[in-house]
Amino acid sequence: MPAHSSPQQAALRPPENRRERTYRRIYPMRVLGMGLGGLAIASVLFEQRAPWPLWAWMLASCFAWPHLAFLFARHAGDPYAAERRNLLLDSAIAGMSIPLMHFCLLPSAILATVTTFDKLSTGMRRLWLQSLPFLFGGVLLGTLVLRPQPQLEGSLLVVACSLPLLVVHTLSTGLGSYHLLRTIARQNHLLEQMRRTDAQTGLLSREHLLEHAGAALRAYARDAWPACLVMIDIDHFKSINDSHGHGAGDEAIAAVAQAIRGCIRAADVAGRYGGDEFLALCLGAPPQEVEGIAQRIREAVLGIRLGAAQPRLSCSIGIAPLGPGISDLRAWLGAVDQALYRAKAEGRNRVAHSDPA
Repeated sequence: MPAHSSPQQAALRPPENRRERTYRRIYPMRVLGMGLGGLAIASVLFEQRAPWPLWAWMLASCFAWPHLAFLFARHAGDPYAAERRNLLLDSAIAGMSIPLMHFCLLPSAILATVTTFDKLSTGMRRLWLQSLPFLFGGVLLGTLVLRPQPQLEGSLLVVACSLPLLVVHTLSTGLGSYHLLRTIARQNHLLEQMRRTDAQTGLLSREHLLEHAGAALRAYARDAWPACLVMIDIDHFKSINDSHGHGAGDEAIAAVAQAIRGCIRAADVAGRYGGDEFLALCLGAPPQEVEGIAQRIREAVLGIRLGAAQPRLSCSIGIAPLGPGISDLRAWLGAVDQALYRAKAEGRNRVAHSDPA
């Protein structure tokens, strides 16, 4: 009977938080849904001139039960399990309301459908399936106690009083689905940002940077558009970690990343390749211009001051332009790696180029 669509919005929250707040989240929806269900039942009872005990049952189940259910869950040792039991009792109450209305077709069908669908919208595993015996059990119990004569047709009054439950349930379900989709879209966007960005440096992740490099390869094959890879490695980085701790190493990596970001052009991209190695992709620039960018990076790293007790930083840099001998990304990375090792072999703190293709 209650329109419990809002729990969909909590599907992506941490499980402990979601479980703890379940009964609080469902309470206003139960009050609204059962209140509207009571309106539909009352219209049938009015048409059938029902005796006062049936009215009393309707008032207790539709207007008192939601508040009792909240109190039961609030004071239970396990509020989540208590609320799950409350939801099953909701189905039993809805089932008993159907013979109460002499099986009047429209409100009975709406109550049964809304009640079952609510269990799906809670997100609780198999709750809707577990609720069916309670629903049909309530129908059977009400039939055995009341022995009603079926009166399937309903007047215009019954139709008018049944529609609000259907309309409100449909709207609340739609809004719940809309908010859930918006939440998923936001989280997907955040996940995509995390995939594209290295958390420690704020530069591009290795995977995303290599995607850019692959696109540059295709542009070169199609239009001979120039591009260079620049690989930067912090000199003697292991000794920084060993002598000053990993905190100092992390600080050095972040500082070098900031220096690289400040030296490349707007058209270029840079990312963390792994460990203390960085990779920049310079697009549309000849090797001579990229040499100037690399030298600016080298000088900027030399200017970094992490602390009085820590050594000055330097870096070795390799440059590999695209050329006829580079046919794929693996060959291009091999060329820039070769240039980097040449810079190290020549004494570090310098820039070296790959062999001409």
